[in-house]
Amino acid sequence: MKKENRYRLAYGTLLLLLLLFLALNICAGSVSISVSEVGRVLTGRGTDTVFSDIILQIRFPRALAAAVLGGGLALSGYLLQTFFHNPIAGPFILGISSGAKLVVALVMVAALERAVQVSSWSMILAAFAGAMISMGFVLLMSRVVDQMSMLIVSGVMIGYICSAVTDFVVTFAEDADIVNLHNWSKGSFSGISWDNVAMLSVVIFTASLCVFLLSKPISAYQMGEAYGQNMGLNIRLFRVFLVLLSSVLSACVTAFAGPVSFVGIAVPHLVKSLFGTARPILMIPGCFLGGAAFCLFCDLLARVVFAPTELSISTVTAVFGAPVVIFIMVKRRRQS
Repeated sequence: MKKENRYRLAYGTLLLLLLLFLALNICAGSVSISVSEVGRVLTGRGTDTVFSDIILQIRFPRALAAAVLGGGLALSGYLLQTFFHNPIAGPFILGISSGAKLVVALVMVAALERAVQVSSWSMILAAFAGAMISMGFVLLMSRVVDQMSMLIVSGVMIGYICSAVTDFVVTFAEDADIVNLHNWSKGSFSGISWDNVAMLSVVIFTASLCVFLLSKPISAYQMGEAYGQNMGLNIRLFRVFLVLLSSVLSACVTAFAGPVSFVGIAVPHLVKSLFGTARPILMIPGCFLGGAAFCLFCDLLARVVFAPTELSISTVTAVFGAPVVIFIMVKRRRQS
């Protein structure tokens, strides 16, 4: 009974934080808008067209995108940690986000040079291709090196190489578009439209539902591959599903917001500490809610701390996520 109460309290806390940061993201900014005015605009009774445009065309779609993409990124990190049996595995650390960023940048620059409009689906497919290429290198390295630490270092090196090539590509973009490309390559939720929100929501929620349906196989896999096989789990096929789903989730985030650091590592660990359990059926929705709240909080700080100047989202997530990673590494060192 105590555990059930803790789980209810944990979900309630995450949901409360999510709603609080969602409201703050809509109200706060270089132009402050009261909660009552937001309510009038959302119910169609708003009279100020400036406030209506700010809320409905800029802040609300951006906040929803930050929440959905943050939840997807946290789930991607959770799947990678499950796959590698290591709490510091994540799409950013392993270079998967950087690979997705590289291919998307190549597609965007090529399209801009030919004055071709890139669709949201094209962006997602390009990011997925880049994520799978980087993931392929990581899996190849995992066969060569035995130590997880060396695998992490290999992923970091892949990330640096992809980021360097991306910066080189962005440098030769057209002057009129270089600012947007530069901001995207550093990570940002700005400029997201309602069409983008609809597209990314379909992809993220579909992938997240598939992850939730894998709760029972994930639970068996966490007990060890031998245990999973004894329970009738096809390990090879299951690992393919983990790779594909984590790549889809991280690719979708990169396609619309660029690379976002440390969310995929920090949030699953924080949620696990909050719930006091590693059960997938609880962790999966918890990670999604936690990632959504975390990214909303970080995006709020990115917009308002030095307003009207906006920080990249990865700058803020690194400030709060990196200490969590350091704590995990120190804790593992003491336990070993």
